[in-house]
Amino acid sequence: MKKIQISPSILSADFSQLGNEIKRLEVGGADLIHVDVMDGHFVPNLTIGPPVIKALRKYTNLPFDVHLMINPVHKYIKDYAKAGSDIITIHPESTQNLKNSIKEIKDLGKMAGVSLNPDTPIKTILKDLKDIDLVLVMSVFPGFGGQKFMPEVLKKIDELNQLRTKNNFNYKIEVDGGIDFTNSKKTIEAGADILVSGTTIFKENDGDLKKNIEILRNS
Repeated sequence: MKKIQISPSILSADFSQLGNEIKRLEVGGADLIHVDVMDGHFVPNLTIGPPVIKALRKYTNLPFDVHLMINPVHKYIKDYAKAGSDIITIHPESTQNLKNSIKEIKDLGKMAGVSLNPDTPIKTILKDLKDIDLVLVMSVFPGFGGQKFMPEVLKKIDELNQLRTKNNFNYKIEVDGGIDFTNSKKTIEAGADILVSGTTIFKENDGDLKKNIEILRNS
């Protein structure tokens, strides 16, 4: 049985203690650290930039799973790579040339991810799937934490899983948005390899990170 990876979103962490929060996540058994980057333009919120990622890099050896919700994203890929990102995930809507952006990420020695919003069809990235390391399926519309999971995306996860098996592709399927103890099992059964969760990990069971990570992983 495959091991499910958990990528806690620091969007739900205490921003005044981000370094310590990341250390706590590592001790609690996180596999990756999910960093949501928002520009107030592509999505209606603002978060953090390359200098913050660079400053946080020293707090853990866990991979930084960086989701760029910025437009135009191709102008900033190099900055986020240099700051210490390990996985750089972009949206097809935010780059002039998706194939070139994927190549740039990989040429910089990073894993390349592409994110699909709930209303972005798989066909948008079909010809690029062979080159992608990770497909991030959004189960909410990005921009805010704490939203409700959209069950209709389970079909998209299943389709991506079938495409991967049929074509012997190597991408991981990551799911982000409203992941909690009530929907994690169905998400994994649909084909997810990595679950992103913020509110559930940081808030449930009185903030017991280790317990919450284990419940999600073993759903």
